[in-house]
Amino acid sequence: MKKDEYHHGNLKEESLKIAFDFIRKHDIEKLTLKVLSDATNTSRSAIYRHFKSKDALIETMIVAGFEDFDAVLSPLLLEKSRPLVERFYDSGKAYIDYARANPSLYRLLFGKKYAHIREEIMTLGDECSGFGALKKAIEEGQQSGLLKKADSFTQAVVIWSSLHGLASITIDGFMDVESHYETYYDAMFESMLAGLVSKKIKVLSVLPFAEGLMGVKE
Repeated sequence: MKKDEYHHGNLKEESLKIAFDFIRKHDIEKLTLKVLSDATNTSRSAIYRHFKSKDALIETMIVAGFEDFDAVLSPLLLEKSRPLVERFYDSGKAYIDYARANPSLYRLLFGKKYAHIREEIMTLGDECSGFGALKKAIEEGQQSGLLKKADSFTQAVVIWSSLHGLASITIDGFMDVESHYETYYDAMFESMLAGLVSKKIKVLSVLPFAEGLMGVKE
């Protein structure tokens, strides 16, 4: 049987799964359309029907990757039945854990190499995105009086940048941060919380370092 005579139920979805599996084990620079055609036993022309170039494949992977990433963060941030401080803590921890579990995908989503593709297709203002959910949660905290009144976009960028920094040095093996990343995360979170919380509010949380962090201002 010739390769192009081989039929798949959904070649695009299967190719994407293969691509994500591939970058878990190999550098993304080694991912090519030929890798997909060989793995699916189809011709490259069949793959080209779905991905006209490697950049087109990367674009699809970025979109799918962010959908997966956001599906982890957004529900944690927007779960209003739980205290806001705990939502911040758990979502931040989930951010770091996602990067640790998917280092190559994380670099694809947030690295410089394919930034030109990412910036063309992604928007920060989308409330369904992890960043958008973070901004919305910050605004919720401001409205309740828990967080300081400030530009919510700026605050979200500061938090996101801190998480990105810790995630990056963790997965890149900097100074053996990986082996103590939870300790560093707690320290980072405590510092961020101290900078965000209104001094008029006392933080009530089950988090060991959060309760009593701020006293009620007389």
